[in-house]
Amino acid sequence: MIKYLNWMVLLAAGLITLAAPAALAQEAPPVAVTAEEAKTVGNNAWMLTSTALVLFMTIPGLALFYGGLVSKKNVLSVLMHCFALTAVLSIVWLICGYSMTIGNDGGWFGGFNHIMHNGVGSDGILNSAFQMTFFIITPALIVGTFVERIKFSAMLLFSVLWALLVYAPICHITWFGGEGENQSLFSKWGVEDLAGGVVVHITAGVAALIACIMVGKRKHPTPPHNLPMTVIGTAMLWVGWFGFNAGSQGGASDAAAMTLFVTHISAATGAFVWMMIDWITEKKPTVLGTVTGAIAGLAAITPASGVATPGGALIIGATSGIVCWWASVKLKNALGYDDSLDVVGVHGVGGVVGTLLAAVVGSTLFGGEFDMLKQLGIQALASVVTIVYTGVVTVIILLVVKVICKGLRVSEEDERLGLDQSAHGEAAYND
Repeated sequence: MIKYLNWMVLLAAGLITLAAPAALAQEAPPVAVTAEEAKTVGNNAWMLTSTALVLFMTIPGLALFYGGLVSKKNVLSVLMHCFALTAVLSIVWLICGYSMTIGNDGGWFGGFNHIMHNGVGSDGILNSAFQMTFFIITPALIVGTFVERIKFSAMLLFSVLWALLVYAPICHITWFGGEGENQSLFSKWGVEDLAGGVVVHITAGVAALIACIMVGKRKHPTPPHNLPMTVIGTAMLWVGWFGFNAGSQGGASDAAAMTLFVTHISAATGAFVWMMIDWITEKKPTVLGTVTGAIAGLAAITPASGVATPGGALIIGATSGIVCWWASVKLKNALGYDDSLDVVGVHGVGGVVGTLLAAVVGSTLFGGEFDMLKQLGIQALASVVTIVYTGVVTVIILLVVKVICKGLRVSEEDERLGLDQSAHGEAAYND
């Protein structure tokens, strides 16, 4: 009897399995999707991915890259800087950063019409989220210049003020300047900067130079405590940069694919060139030099990634590897400023190199549309305006922060103890 019951159960299960697809098909007939709708879905999917990739660049990418380069008594403080800035600047972006950066107005900033994202509909939230990640990472880049000696309160206050008073207006006049008579300065000039050579790297590099001079040199500089951590951070930055650059094309397109490819080629070339320079000058190919060269190549291709061909990316990567090495090793030592993690030499100089070379690799000589000399003049003028504006406002911000926080740097005793303990009461390593 049991045998027959088992056969009946198996037969019923088989009939249900065969009937289920037909029943589902009757209940849920396929919905036709237009080509335009499919394109929108694809673009949104890529922009959601790009937003996550750019945030991934700051935490954990930049945090690990910087964290491995400091002494072991300061590693938590650097990780905390990046993590805290991600949280604080996200809130600032919600409250007023979006409105001041994007907005609807021409001029030097976006205005206050969108405070607390007022009037930003569901169709604008994805763009806001993507741009927020740039708002976060740009001040976070500057952290690398004054690590191991700045007060946590001074770092936070400086970063917020700098994001609103330097990053927001430069970003606005470059990318969100309106149209027609409402068009703002760099938009009107026709500056080529797809993903932030001017907006991100030049501004961060200039601010870093001023900050490291005004904060002063470290009392007890030490070699990097954990280069494997730095290599892992670099790998994360490299991958995240695909969202940074290709995401700036605004969707999943052939142009985005080309941008991704030239970004990779420039990074690879920068890494190779810096490695070869170390091999020649130091007699050994260093890990630190190779990963730093990759970051230089990534920074330099950023403004030109919308117009560069693969051959152009090779030129930009090689040039950035050479010039950024010289700036980080020779120029820094000659001038004597303590740019702890080479923000000036890599991001600042790399940003200038890429901004200028965008006029070359995007010219008719390389199959582009630019008149090389004319565009080179535009790119150079935009760079100079950005450098001057960023420099002046950064000095003012640091002077204000110095008064409010009663100094920019910790005491010599706190610096000797390490910021992990003196600022946060914690330690990454127990000896």
